[in-house]
Amino acid sequence: MAMSPKMELRSTQALVMTPQLQQAIKLLQLSNLELNAYIEQELERNPALERDDGADASAEGDSGSGDDDGEIEAEDAEDAEDAEAIALDRLDLSVSEGFDGADAPLDAGYENEFDDGRPGAADGAMGGEQAAWSQLKGPGGGPADAADAGFAPLPDHGINLRQHLLGQLHLLSLAANERPIAARLVEGLDEAGYLVEPLDEIALKLGAEPTQIAAVLERLQGLDPPGVGARDLAECLALQLMDRDRFDPAMQILVRHLDLLAAHDLNRLMRLCRVDAEDLSDMIAEIRALNPKPGLAYDYEMAQPVVPDVFVRRDAAGAWRLELNSDTLPRLLVNSRYSSLIETKGGSREERAYVAECLNNANWLVKSLDQRARTILRVAGEIARQQEEFLNRGVQHLRPLNLRTVAEAVNLHESTVSRVTANKYMATPRGIHELRYFFTSAIASAEGGDAHSAAAVKHRLKRLIDAEAAAAVLSDDRLVELLRGDGIDIARRTVAKYRETMGIPSSVQRRRQKRLAI
Repeated sequence: MAMSPKMELRSTQALVMTPQLQQAIKLLQLSNLELNAYIEQELERNPALERDDGADASAEGDSGSGDDDGEIEAEDAEDAEDAEAIALDRLDLSVSEGFDGADAPLDAGYENEFDDGRPGAADGAMGGEQAAWSQLKGPGGGPADAADAGFAPLPDHGINLRQHLLGQLHLLSLAANERPIAARLVEGLDEAGYLVEPLDEIALKLGAEPTQIAAVLERLQGLDPPGVGARDLAECLALQLMDRDRFDPAMQILVRHLDLLAAHDLNRLMRLCRVDAEDLSDMIAEIRALNPKPGLAYDYEMAQPVVPDVFVRRDAAGAWRLELNSDTLPRLLVNSRYSSLIETKGGSREERAYVAECLNNANWLVKSLDQRARTILRVAGEIARQQEEFLNRGVQHLRPLNLRTVAEAVNLHESTVSRVTANKYMATPRGIHELRYFFTSAIASAEGGDAHSAAAVKHRLKRLIDAEAAAAVLSDDRLVELLRGDGIDIARRTVAKYRETMGIPSSVQRRRQKRLAI
């Protein structure tokens, strides 16, 4: 068979990941903190983008006509969206009215609700008013007044742990060759006050003998706070007990066998320490009064509060409403002055190409942010619709849910729903939860009814264990019987797995703990 080259014209369909599409996908999975960092980078890189400080927006709103020139309204037709993106001058994602309810039934505005079957629920819309965090009530909700939040402010120590220790070195009367060793040991402490670097490595770096390093460390461990400079937990507790003059032989044995204390093997500890149950209980109480991380009194990291992306609350008519958190949404302006300036003064081809590229990128970024907000509302709205019983009655009524169910309901791909639910949080009257919290596996019903959510089963399991008496600790087999009595078909190994994931010890360990508490 003869072979010869030839030309052939063929038409095929393929998905091409353009830079714009990659950017839209990237924005969709970013958290609010990551999104703000990304926007800051774009503002520095693209001169056609500007941040809207709010004052200019109100001024333009007062002086402009009533046709809302700067706002984007979601259109069903893709051509209309493209036309708006090209002519876009402004995007304000802080108000809900910018989203068309026809595109997403739960998106916002007067259609940002779903009817839960109550009379007048569909008439309880409240327009584009943003849900204030202070209006959320119930467990996990915020305070009614930000000024009365009730949070105790963290103390302002002024100096960190290393500065505190370096200021005490003069109390040790160190020799000239010991001062750099002490300073190196202080620098080697972690935030909890522990020395994690081996002494041999420190001696090798400083060119000193390990015995000399150990001698300086022993003196350094006498500084404030007690327990600083320890190399493990046992040494840290021992240093604090020495400071309190309570490191007697029995306590030394107890500190050396912290593993038995963690396992609540009290009988063996009493034999090793040669004390009775009452003395052992007093010794354990002293151990619990110590600070296992003394350095944290000086070095601490400010806890970053979780900022919800979506608010869910009940309106006056009893319907659940979803609204975006305006504090997490960027307000951007597309500045077309550069384009006008280049056209007026007749810029070069390179200048016009650069300005055109900046404008196109800015317009596409604004459009992507708008699409991101609408997609989050669509997915969060469907989650709220599916988990309405959770909102009404609590975690014990959380129903099984997976990505495919939500994706089919909102006509999106599962991967898109997965990106939307990553690092996004929803504020509900039941607390602030990550969107992925509402996706749980199903546990079959023992009576052939609806399946139970794994989270609801864990909640029921924890309640049973918390309510157990010290004289009647529930074994895993007994827990299986009780759960099956509630209509939950569950295996013993599943109960053990759920118990371990919640950090609940076994029945033997719980019996020891309760005996010690008595």
